[in-house]
Amino acid sequence: MKRWFFGFVPLALLGILVLLFLSRGAPGVFRSSAPPIEKISFERVVFRPDEIVLTVINDGPSPVTISQVQVNDAFWGFEMDPQGTLGRLERARIRIPYPWNDGEPQRVTILTRSGIAFEKEIEAAVETPRIERRYVGSLALLGTYVGVVPVFIGIMWFPFLRNLKKGWFGFLLSLTLGLLFFLGVDSVIEGIKTAAKAPGSLKGFGVLTLGFATAFFVLFAIGGKKREEDTAREDSPGAMALAFSISLGIGVHNLGEGLAVGGAYAIGEIALGTLLVVGFMIHNATEGIAIVAPISKIRVSLPSLIALGALAGAPTILGAWIGGFAYSPLWAALFFGIGAGAIFQVLIEISRQVSRGSHRAFFSLKNTAGFITGLFVMYATGLLVAA
Repeated sequence: MKRWFFGFVPLALLGILVLLFLSRGAPGVFRSSAPPIEKISFERVVFRPDEIVLTVINDGPSPVTISQVQVNDAFWGFEMDPQGTLGRLERARIRIPYPWNDGEPQRVTILTRSGIAFEKEIEAAVETPRIERRYVGSLALLGTYVGVVPVFIGIMWFPFLRNLKKGWFGFLLSLTLGLLFFLGVDSVIEGIKTAAKAPGSLKGFGVLTLGFATAFFVLFAIGGKKREEDTAREDSPGAMALAFSISLGIGVHNLGEGLAVGGAYAIGEIALGTLLVVGFMIHNATEGIAIVAPISKIRVSLPSLIALGALAGAPTILGAWIGGFAYSPLWAALFFGIGAGAIFQVLIEISRQVSRGSHRAFFSLKNTAGFITGLFVMYATGLLVAA
């Protein structure tokens, strides 16, 4: 009881101090006469026939009262729920009866009572998908084309990799390192871009960091020691565990990718043409190679290969559904962070297998060539994907 008492007292005193400061302020501290800081963030824009629906959040420290709304520089009537003033981190839905035209750019501006304007521009307005059979099927096909099909195409290289001479095993593992390193860095960069779109008060970069660290250290704690022992031999069960770890990391990455693509598809900010789909298929096919390279020298059943491909590719469909119907940059940042953390944890395990305890072996000419080849393949195929 004494131990818990001394642990609780500092927390109680800190709580009392915070409450006193918030309720009465600090004596002798200068109080500025400047106007309150107001900030509004747009969380979601939904287009319905002859209607635009905004979901906004008070992203600043001060209460905000929305007084006027403009659409394409013209003042427009609106309904707001809840009405009145928004407190910190409080959300509101704004309905604007506006006859927007399909495919045309739209610019919505919110003005607060103090005259501060916050603007949101949509490149091409399209009706937001509803949860119905047509759009659910369309997003599922989109996730299949972008994630599932490419991964299984890459896995089809398994017989070719299996027939390579044993001396090329180190090259294949180094190639996998290059592929995954590029993919991991890409996950971090995409996560940073996505986190920047989230409301500042929700700390998108903190969510990205939390996802990365959680995935990295949890996976390392659960399976790191066992894989360190098992992967000492190429034909051990540890090779299959490593392949499933790679699939898991790629799957979470593809979930974040599906979130971003589905969200962009829902608001018409992405041109889903034939070249884009083909570019994704070629680029993401390299993920399949990264999965099967570590198991190219062991006997693997067809159901195991199917499970590996499904674990890596199927999350893209789930991500496309979530992104298409309820996209949130905060969730996307979280999944990009988790994917990056899982991928970098796997990189450590593969690096141990490549080096065999010798740094000189890790940087051999063949291993270096494999790593650079993996980077180049990811870069070259990435050029086929439209920005």
